[in-house]
Amino acid sequence: MAKARVLAVTNRKGGSGKTSTSVNLSAELAAQGHRVLLIDLDTQGHCAIGLGVPAVRNGPTVHGFMAGRHSLSAAIVPSAWAGLHLIPADPLFEHGSGQQQDHVLWTALQQEELLTQYDVVVLDTPPSLDALLLNALCAADRVLVPFVPHFLAGEGVRQLARVLFRVASRGGNDRLRVLGFLPVMQDARIGQHRSVTDSLAQQFGSDRILPGIRNDIRVAEAFAAGKPVREHAPNARATADYALAVLAAWRRWT
Repeated sequence: MAKARVLAVTNRKGGSGKTSTSVNLSAELAAQGHRVLLIDLDTQGHCAIGLGVPAVRNGPTVHGFMAGRHSLSAAIVPSAWAGLHLIPADPLFEHGSGQQQDHVLWTALQQEELLTQYDVVVLDTPPSLDALLLNALCAADRVLVPFVPHFLAGEGVRQLARVLFRVASRGGNDRLRVLGFLPVMQDARIGQHRSVTDSLAQQFGSDRILPGIRNDIRVAEAFAAGKPVREHAPNARATADYALAVLAAWRRWT
């Protein structure tokens, strides 16, 4: 039986669109018929908000699993959209607590047979360099890096590249590869947006720059409504952009 593809959505810089990318790419993949499990490792817990999944007081979460309180599978909750499930975050979890081994998540995905129950596992990650991020990178097959194309974006991507090299080169995960870099909140009319994207293309290869997500207020509105943007605003430009980004990323994933 085929095993799920595991995708970590990550960037060392906060505010880079990781969660909106995780939610909307997951929704797009589910709409295409894939069985998708979205795991929210970021303690802000915004994936549940973006999918309209209500918080359950003292309910199981991925961070409860990391703390050893229950299995990973026990935290799975369905979304309102067919084929899309979520393992929510615990906003009260303290970074640095819980199990510190780097392969806890990967071991659970295998032992609990989640890799055969889903086609894609998407990991929304925190920007902090701790056991949560390292567990995501040790579990992932590919990394998708969303970035807002302004000056500090390049430094965040370079910091992440060093972490990826460390994980891949020191035996943490020799499957790990960069799937692509995704510009978000992009405006091609702004010179700095073009120059930052061009700089990353020169550094990492133009073939790794995915079609960008244009700046669109509908994305924020969709989060406020507790829906992926494709459900909230089917005709929005961001909806079309996420569909193109998923298509391009899927073609690259070989």
